[in-house]
Amino acid sequence: MISGADIQALKDYVKGPSSQNQAETTVRLQVTHSNLKAHFMEIRLDLQMTVAAVKQKLMSHTGSSPGSMQLQLQDEMGRLLGQMSDNDRMLGFYSPYDGCVIHVIDTDVSSKSASGWLEDTSKVQKYVMSDEDYAKRENTYKQFKMMKQKEDPEWTAEKELCQRKGIPYQAPKQSTKIEDDDYMEVEAATLHCGNRCEVNPGGKRGLIRHVGRCQGLPKGYWVGVQYDEPVGKNDGTIKGVQHFECLPNYGGFVRPDAVTAGEFPPLDDLFSDEDEI
Repeated sequence: MISGADIQALKDYVKGPSSQNQAETTVRLQVTHSNLKAHFMEIRLDLQMTVAAVKQKLMSHTGSSPGSMQLQLQDEMGRLLGQMSDNDRMLGFYSPYDGCVIHVIDTDVSSKSASGWLEDTSKVQKYVMSDEDYAKRENTYKQFKMMKQKEDPEWTAEKELCQRKGIPYQAPKQSTKIEDDDYMEVEAATLHCGNRCEVNPGGKRGLIRHVGRCQGLPKGYWVGVQYDEPVGKNDGTIKGVQHFECLPNYGGFVRPDAVTAGEFPPLDDLFSDEDEI
């Protein structure tokens, strides 16, 4: 049986510094960019590099020309520590330490990064095949689908997969439009804000933050849940209306019949330190 001391030793090892050797003259820095949203990997730089050499290395990471770069040294919170404006200075002159940030400001207005070309894939012209050219191709999915629907007018890809796996196929239920403003009011009456709950299917656990009608959702009663893990679809906001506040992807809205209130602790609390590995 794994003891508590073994578990703590494993935690200390995982949370400890990297096992890779780091020279005394190197520093591990984060990189941000004025035009890019991307989170760059941590890079190691030698304190004896000149600022000009740092810019050359950053060019391969950011795509900005060294001549159009302005570098700022920031702390972990993004507070300015200094302007790295002298290309001939050594990096060590600015006294960076592990975890500091080099912020790259691209001053070139014609830079591709300024127009989103390095991140926005919608700007890239994509090949589109015409319907006429697609019709000339053989063994396409469209031809396969037409053949199957001639044999079975109710054919679907899901039905085909079930047949191939040898399992029964159940057609999806047709959703009906809810016209009753009080739909599921009775089920909602047993649920209260602040209750711990479990949402099924899926066994997702969390805290009930809203019970009632929701502007922007179909009629009837809804339950707003703040999940313990990022398994939701929003931050408690639906179509611009905030019903409760939580982190992005931790919020969700479900019908009351999918929610069970009760003693549902976070799943991590179900395991003691003796059980963790």
